[in-house]
Amino acid sequence: MTTALVIGATGLVGRALVDRLLAGSRYDEVHIFVRRPSLRRHARLVEHIVDFDRPAQHAPLVRGDVLFSTLGTTIRQAGSQAAQYRVDHGYQFDFAKAAASNGVPCLVLVSAVGATPRSRVFYSRMKGELERDVQALGFPRLRILRPSFLDGQRPGSRPMERLGIAATHAINALGLLRRWRPIPADTVAEAMLEAAALPQDGARIWEFDALFDLAEGRPG
Repeated sequence: MTTALVIGATGLVGRALVDRLLAGSRYDEVHIFVRRPSLRRHARLVEHIVDFDRPAQHAPLVRGDVLFSTLGTTIRQAGSQAAQYRVDHGYQFDFAKAAASNGVPCLVLVSAVGATPRSRVFYSRMKGELERDVQALGFPRLRILRPSFLDGQRPGSRPMERLGIAATHAINALGLLRRWRPIPADTVAEAMLEAAALPQDGARIWEFDALFDLAEGRPG
């Protein structure tokens, strides 16, 4: 029996990903880890209500064929850089560590364009440190996606992000800053599925146009 594990299942990319996992037949079960009931119902869906601040309690449940990690928040939602780091780095690393310890062979991680642990920008540094730390866990197959702004309908309001997306669309109409052009959440979800299906061992990173290609089945 094949099992997909998902954290961040109620977010923009996570919802699109779970829709596709349940619509397809690649995985017999889809396990999502959430703070509160998602209200989703499906014969192949298994929902775990967990306390992300107590990773030892749910670590034994993190078993399957692939962990899709697409959890994230904003400083506005979290309240501080430290709180955002706990979610974007801490929670995701805790799950990745549990998955690696339990023999999960593949991690598919949504990071961000510009991620590097050497960045002077907090967000880029945080994402880069997460990439560095999960690489050290030794997954046989590690897939990292680095999208720019995520385009799609969120349940919560992020006015500054919407403004950034609109501005980036306008700039890219002139052919500038292509690196930062928005990418639909559905495209990222498709790319995650394609990345997980690649049989080759080792680590792979996709960003920019390569993400769009990956979503269409052209991993490069």
